[in-house]
Amino acid sequence: MSKTIPVKKNDYLEVEFEDLTHDGAGVAKIDGYPIFVQGGLPGEHAKIKVTKVNKGYGFGRLIEILEQSPFRVECPAEDAHKYGGCQLQHISYKGQLKYKENMVKQVLTRIGKLEDVVVHPIIGMDNPWHYRNKAQVPVGEKDGKLIAGFFKPRSHEIVDTDESLLHLHEINEAIKVVKEIASELGIQPYQEESHKGVLRHIMARYGRQTGELMVVMVTRTNELPQRAKLVEKIIERLPKVKSIVHNSNSKKTNVIMGDQTEVLWGSEVIYDYIGDIKFAISARSFYQVNPEQTKVLYDKALEYAELTGKESVIDAYCGIGTISLFLAQKAKKVFGVEIVPEAIEDAKRNAQLNGIINTEFAVGEAETVIPAWYKEGNSADVLVVDPPRKGCDEALLQTIIDMKPKKVVYVSCNPATLARDLRILEEGGFKTLEVQPVDMFPQTTHVETVVLLSRVEK
Repeated sequence: MSKTIPVKKNDYLEVEFEDLTHDGAGVAKIDGYPIFVQGGLPGEHAKIKVTKVNKGYGFGRLIEILEQSPFRVECPAEDAHKYGGCQLQHISYKGQLKYKENMVKQVLTRIGKLEDVVVHPIIGMDNPWHYRNKAQVPVGEKDGKLIAGFFKPRSHEIVDTDESLLHLHEINEAIKVVKEIASELGIQPYQEESHKGVLRHIMARYGRQTGELMVVMVTRTNELPQRAKLVEKIIERLPKVKSIVHNSNSKKTNVIMGDQTEVLWGSEVIYDYIGDIKFAISARSFYQVNPEQTKVLYDKALEYAELTGKESVIDAYCGIGTISLFLAQKAKKVFGVEIVPEAIEDAKRNAQLNGIINTEFAVGEAETVIPAWYKEGNSADVLVVDPPRKGCDEALLQTIIDMKPKKVVYVSCNPATLARDLRILEEGGFKTLEVQPVDMFPQTTHVETVVLLSRVEK
């Protein structure tokens, strides 16, 4: 006999929140039935309204907080509830770090069955605001006026805003100025429903160490109206700009960038540093949005690798070579693999830019290239993985197990898939020794982790 659901839609309930979900919603339980409520914090008593009921769980809306958590703070952004991206900014930064550290510990225990692993205290930021060095904001129209900002959660409605508390001030200023200039020049905003209009997105990138700014305008049309005046005004009003780029995307799609990119003025790239390594960043390059914490993360990866200059290292999922170039400073040779051809071109260019000659980069799937290398007799003393959110492919994990490197350094952006992969590696002859969470994205639910595994000698 199936268990009766203890609540109905539109019920008003008094609850106590016990936990937070992976996306920052408060979890309350009625007779064991979980209800997820955005804005609720563990330990708080609150009045909620049930908004949706499923078989195994429901959703609710926060009506009134009756007893407040000591970690609750006033949201700095008045309209924070209007757009996604800052899921945790109603929690003090100390509370956010505690939540993320606990989340890593819980999934390692629950999914990875790792009871005795050392999880170090999470490394946070001194200033957990205004850290993002890149923004790409959608452009639209409201009441006949050009607007740009953020999408409301689970919708395509744009909230017009000039100030994001996560973006660097230079990024906010660039977006605001380009929006104003486009409006002054009468450039038509894109209309998603009718697939008409011109300007779809405004993107800005900033090199924090170099002070160099790039502005990218993405249009539906191949032509950019008023381009000469647009460029002239951007140069005049944004003195740090080094690159002005036009990208056209005529497709009906949620993908931001199209295939055609043209430099309208200045350089094709801007530059920035992570530590002592210099990176060239084009309009389409992948580059870490928080270089300050990226350096913290990669320094820890380098520490865990314990390189002496004699080791051969494989960097799976190497991207533009960020970790590879860090490792190459202390390794004998680093081999990097990445599926995106443009990223590998960037990696080669960045190695050349820094005079690093002990790297080799290959295009392809890590789960295909690395097993092929292994069959050819190429092995590694240290293997580094930094996979996407879905984690490592099974074929790659099996190759790591077969290859038997002395150490594996696993950099993760998703604790759940990390824990799953660690369990597989543990069963394949590795021991998880240390885990270091790093807060790369304050005010959000995301957490990065770097893990050291060592091969168990039998």
